[in-house]
Amino acid sequence: MAHPSGKYADFEGLRERAVALRRAGLSRRQIRDRLHVDNNDILNRLLEGEPAPEWTKRPNAKDDLRAKARELRLQGWTYDQIQVELGCSKSSISLWVRDLPKPERRDPTEQAKLAARKRWEHEHAVRDEARRETKTTAARELGEMTDRDLFVAGVALYWAEGTKDKTYDRRENVIFVNSDPGVIQIYLAWLRLLGVESERLRYRVMIHETADVEAAKRYWADLVGVDPATFQKTTIKKHNPKTVRKNVGENYRGCLVIRVSQGAELYRRIEGWWTGLVTQAPSRLR
Repeated sequence: MAHPSGKYADFEGLRERAVALRRAGLSRRQIRDRLHVDNNDILNRLLEGEPAPEWTKRPNAKDDLRAKARELRLQGWTYDQIQVELGCSKSSISLWVRDLPKPERRDPTEQAKLAARKRWEHEHAVRDEARRETKTTAARELGEMTDRDLFVAGVALYWAEGTKDKTYDRRENVIFVNSDPGVIQIYLAWLRLLGVESERLRYRVMIHETADVEAAKRYWADLVGVDPATFQKTTIKKHNPKTVRKNVGENYRGCLVIRVSQGAELYRRIEGWWTGLVTQAPSRLR
């Protein structure tokens, strides 16, 4: 409805209507349009003391900081500590937490320990990020792996982790043992490069008796793409109660043993390849 020339004459009646609309959840714009109030000063007076509905409130960029500051204050943090942690001014912190109880005064030694701990936590986070960045950069530097890269890597890997023949104990077998899934995958890729058929591979798990043997078998079988039922008998390691083992928990799956059947000739070639690498190494030192 339109107001006459003295449209704000019945101010109290207009205020009652404005307040009722506000409490019903209408925004300022909706109330202005409903009552045909085009003067902002008048609208402010009509709605004075009436809070805005929640849905009309815009998120405050500092709401998260305020909540975190209050949380830290309740944990006993000082203004200085909160300022360092959140990077905001002490005046803002004071406004946000002034209704909260003051933390008990700490012993200076305890205060110093807390400050040192926070510094180390920050330093560790910085170092972890630097480590991740270095590893990511290094992975990119490797580039695409060629057959030659894989061949040389496989020779070195086998000589580091595989069984080796001894003059006093002739065992020209190709047997590889490792607990690292990545190492196992590289080794299998190397065998495929050498033309070793999958039918010649024999798998076996080597694991401590306290572990979940069947779960370990399923894990390794899934990794190499075979049926767990084809695995050879598991080698169980007896637990020494005097030894404190760290390889425990659900992520402990023991080691996978991979044997190449009829591997004597392959073993001799591997030893020859390794000898070739060793022979050429001195020239790289000059």
